[in-house]
Amino acid sequence: MFVWRDFVSTYKQTILGPLWFILQPLLTTIIFVFVFGNFAGLSTDGLPKFLFYLAGVTIWNYFSECFNRTSNVFTANAGLYGKVYFPRLIIPLSIITANLVKFFIQFILFLFVLFYFKMNSGMVSGPNAYVLLTPVLLIMMAGFALGGGLLISAMTNKYRDLVQLISFGIQLLMYVTPVIYPVNSLSAQHQKLALLNPLAHVIEAFRFSWTGTGYFSWEGLLYSSICMIVLVITGIILFNKVESTFLDNV
Repeated sequence: MFVWRDFVSTYKQTILGPLWFILQPLLTTIIFVFVFGNFAGLSTDGLPKFLFYLAGVTIWNYFSECFNRTSNVFTANAGLYGKVYFPRLIIPLSIITANLVKFFIQFILFLFVLFYFKMNSGMVSGPNAYVLLTPVLLIMMAGFALGGGLLISAMTNKYRDLVQLISFGIQLLMYVTPVIYPVNSLSAQHQKLALLNPLAHVIEAFRFSWTGTGYFSWEGLLYSSICMIVLVITGIILFNKVESTFLDNV
């Protein structure tokens, strides 16, 4: 019920409706191509610029959308929480699930673009056996969004100033994650710093598995998995600790 509510409420009174699922990544990718690809001249690791940025945007959008909405779950649903008791964790989980619909639509768009360049360009080697990891990578991104969002929601319940920093913070996080640049284009020292970010391994693995180009490391994915599990457990513990008293603060 919550999944359906989130889906309908977002696009019910819009003219284009679910078409925004497609327009948003397309417009973002076009801007990235002009700004970072053409003007800034950032490397795309030998891939067509549009395909490179769309690959990063596709999986990053899922994380950022889940994180933004989960981090505001207490204040956004205070009225509902105050009327009837149900396991509070259901709403954050419904947000993660509802955004899968958006991801799959954008993922299909990515596949169309991928196979277009595969058929018409010699720059793309195409998908490889690592595409079987895609569900695992998606679960990892969901875990990072859920754990991080629960932590922030617990803190914003008391410190409302953090609400103003969420959107700004997620933008900064994107710039330190290889969404607009490949890890392989960095110097050895900067690569080490970039790969301290556990999200970097997931995004690079996603791009490598579908385009055949990029950075891939089993050790890096193991590191990211451990970070994700710790973050989810910490977020759930803090969320459960705050939920019993959050109505007093809201």
